[in-house]
Amino acid sequence: MEVGAGDGDLALALASAGYEVTAIDPAATPDSHVEQCSLLEVQGSFDAAVSVVALHHVEPLEPSCAHLATLIPGGGTLVIDELDIDRYDERATGWWLGQRRALGHVEEKSPAQILDTLRHHIHPLARINAALAPYFGFGAPVRGPFLHRWSLSSELQAAEVELIAEDLLPAMRARQVATRHGDREVRTSG
Repeated sequence: MEVGAGDGDLALALASAGYEVTAIDPAATPDSHVEQCSLLEVQGSFDAAVSVVALHHVEPLEPSCAHLATLIPGGGTLVIDELDIDRYDERATGWWLGQRRALGHVEEKSPAQILDTLRHHIHPLARINAALAPYFGFGAPVRGPFLHRWSLSSELQAAEVELIAEDLLPAMRARQVATRHGDREVRTSG
C-alpha cells in the first residue's frame, strides 16, 4: 500500500515491477488510479506500506497510525521518506527561495514566514515516529537532501548534497524502514 500516493507515479512503478499495489490519497482525482480516501478508511491486509512525504499531512495522525498498524501483519514492513521539519531552518528556506526566484517564481513571504507556516501545518518527524512507535520498530533514519524535490528540479540534488556536506544546509530528508511488531493487536493506553 502506498499512503499519500499523490498522482500515483510510485504505485505505477511498483506495479510495473510486479507488486500488487493499493494507492491511497484523500486528495486523489477521480480520474486517477489512486483511491480517494483517508488512511482511516482503508480496509484489508498489506505485506508492506510506503509513504513518501505524506505522513506529515495525515489527520488525525495518532489514530491513523494506529489504524495503519492493523493493516500490516507482524513482521511486515513500513518505509517512510519524510521531511524533518525540526531540521528545516531559515538557511534552507533562503536557499529554496533563491532557487525558486531563479526559475521565475515570486514568493511574497520571507524565509522566516515560510518556516513559521510550515511548522504550524505539518507534523514533525518526532511526532510521526512517536505515533508509530507502539506498533513498529524503526531503524535509524538515513538523512539526505529534500529541497530539490519541493517544486524545484532533480538537477539541484547534487548542489544540495554538496551544501549539506559543507554544513551550509541541513539534511532534512529522513528515510526510515520499520518492522511491524509481532502481532496485529493495536494497544491503546487508558
